[in-house]
Amino acid sequence: MVSKEISTVKDLAIFGADPAFSQYKMVGVPNIGNRELLFSYINDILDRKWLTNNGKYVKELEEKIRVMLGVKHAIAVSNGTVGLEIAIRATGMTGEVIVPSFTFVATAHALSWQGIIPKFSDINRNTYTLDAEGIEKNITEKTRGIICVHVYGRPCNIDQISEIAREHNLSLIFDAAHAFGNSYKGRPIGNFGDAEIFSFHATKFFNTFEGGAIVTNDDDIAEKCEQMRNFGLNGEASRYLGTNGKMNEVSAAMGLVNLESIDEFVKINKRNYMTYRHELEGIQGIKLLEYDEREKYNYQYVVIMVDENSAGLNRDDIMRVLNAEGVKTKRYFFPGVHKMEPYKTMFPDMYKFLPITEMVTAKVLALPTGTSVNDEEIEKISQIIRISVAHHKDVKAKLIRDYTNDSST
Repeated sequence: MVSKEISTVKDLAIFGADPAFSQYKMVGVPNIGNRELLFSYINDILDRKWLTNNGKYVKELEEKIRVMLGVKHAIAVSNGTVGLEIAIRATGMTGEVIVPSFTFVATAHALSWQGIIPKFSDINRNTYTLDAEGIEKNITEKTRGIICVHVYGRPCNIDQISEIAREHNLSLIFDAAHAFGNSYKGRPIGNFGDAEIFSFHATKFFNTFEGGAIVTNDDDIAEKCEQMRNFGLNGEASRYLGTNGKMNEVSAAMGLVNLESIDEFVKINKRNYMTYRHELEGIQGIKLLEYDEREKYNYQYVVIMVDENSAGLNRDDIMRVLNAEGVKTKRYFFPGVHKMEPYKTMFPDMYKFLPITEMVTAKVLALPTGTSVNDEEIEKISQIIRISVAHHKDVKAKLIRDYTNDSST
């Protein structure tokens, strides 16, 4: 509920006015489809007493995803991270694997957890995905694979990176956690590399409560992934080193319900994105991350870049102003993974080799979207940003005073 009008800088909450929102507007609030249908599925699961172990609903979800994406195999898993770990093992990655630092920490952890060294490579300044030329420069005799991330659902330079992988005989996985339902040159994401991994975590626009999927067109990799998610079992005997990565039936049921609403979720996301684009237009130093209108997107992330030199405020200033108004934004991603442990200790000078990553992590800010916000609320959020930038000197001075007072107490 929007509770106030903002026409002057004194109307901002940091100056003592009431917050614009009585309940926080947040990034990643779950979308939920038809509850009655979900409850009917859950009742059926309970009646049938088949709660997990590749049941009816898991098989149906896998088939619907497979058909939707036009891939040969879709393997449902308990979460995207486990899916990534399984795919890494199934594709035979060892030694060093090239990854971006501008990603969620799970991308690197999935390698380190298995004794593989993540070799951080810089991103492209326009796409925020791995820079193809940078990948080539980082390939050594120890390199065995590449993991690229479709950041914010915007695809990597798949053609060029795939060619690099072929030339150097490297395994290639795409972390597609953000990209379910998106396309590259008109072809659905999921059809590229040796395998692609989706996350269906609650914060994703399409969720299964918690879950994910490995998709591939490689029969051998698919067989390995299917068995590795179930302790490596082939029947009663273990064939591969595996883990327990199965999706349960209730999660699959949630996925089936949300698949029925997925077009509506995307429609709402795109409407929100277009509203933000209109409302943020012309604000000095605020740039909305854009999507290629020729491709298919889920629009689940609305991200702005804050240029302090032009806006007079930095990204964290904008975040603090919005937080005071009841708007929980997210610095997605911050800091770079190379500045988190154990990588910070392992590679203390890595920041010197990732200048674009360093620049982008200091400027990005994700804004609330999805079914939990409407046009009026987006207009209010944008108005807060506009007023703050227009009066950046007053806002900056107030934030400095608040910080000084907080530090002295």
